[in-house]
Amino acid sequence: MHIHVNGRNIEITDAIKAYVKEKLGKVVNHYDQITAIDVVLSVIKNPAAVGKHVAEVSCKMNTGVVRCEESAESMYESIDLLADKLDRQVKKFKDKSLSSDKATIRNSEEKEEAVEEA
Repeated sequence: MHIHVNGRNIEITDAIKAYVKEKLGKVVNHYDQITAIDVVLSVIKNPAAVGKHVAEVSCKMNTGVVRCEESAESMYESIDLLADKLDRQVKKFKDKSLSSDKATIRNSEEKEEAVEEA
């Protein structure tokens, strides 16, 4: 699994890159189907903008893609918010993919009717 960190209007330092890899690396523990995580960190240079530090992530998995975006007043804060949001979305994606394999109410009713007719 690879974590790629890119920057727009900001130079990515080793400290920021290590912080991103530390925070987003924990998401891999929840779901083993993750193949790559692409992170884009950007700074909005408009003085009237609120939440000037934006962090975006695209988490690629074998069965789909999860995308998140967060903004805050500092880059570290936006990375923290992004990691929490991605963690929740990956867990939700995993639960949906695992629950789709299980029988639904409609399928179980059809099976019961088939058994009663036989």
